[in-house]
This record gives sequence, structure tokens and C-alpha cells, in this order.
Amino acid sequence: MRDLWLPGVAGPHDELVARLHRQIQRFAERRSIARAVVEVELRDGSRFKLDTISPEPGYGFVTLTPHAGEETPDELIVPVVAIERVDLFAAEEEEPRFGFTLPAGES
Repeated sequence: MRDLWLPGVAGPHDELVARLHRQIQRFAERRSIARAVVEVELRDGSRFKLDTISPEPGYGFVTLTPHAGEETPDELIVPVVAIERVDLFAAEEEEPRFGFTLPAGES
């Protein structure tokens, strides 16, 4: 069972998040945009446009901070295996304040 997740088992989530941040930065640089829009889809089909993703609290979990919106939680702490896909795209011009925020020192 490749989708088996055991509580307390640490995964390479720190490196996953660091690599995801680097990929988002490369995406924005290739398109000459200040910020990319990052949307994550979870295995249950829910989708969230993110402001940030953090490797905390660890032990197989990451914290997603969705962009504020209607009926959107302030933060989601999810197991890494709950993430189905991550989409990157350029923000629309009418949404200048919307986009993913890289951690300090990674922009």
C-alpha cells in the first residue's frame, strides 16, 4: 500500500516544501511576474488558492494557509499524502495583491 501513512513517521516534508518554494520561484521568474498563484487540490477534491505552505508541524504533516475567501479556513494542517496536486499560474491583472508569498530569503 503506497498510500499508507503512519502517525509519527517523519517524511521528507521539509525538503518537499523547500523544493516547492524553489519551483514556485522559478515559475514566477520564467514568466517575469512578481508572484505566482498556487492552488492545491487535496485527495478529497477540495481546492485552495494558497498564500503560504509550511513544513510545520512536521511528522508527515504540512500547514497550508489559503487565501482569505468565503468559507475558507484560516489554516489547514494536512498529511502530505492528502495533497493530490499543486497548480501554478500567473495572477490576473485585476488581482494584484493575490498570490503566493515565499518565505523571507527565498525571493
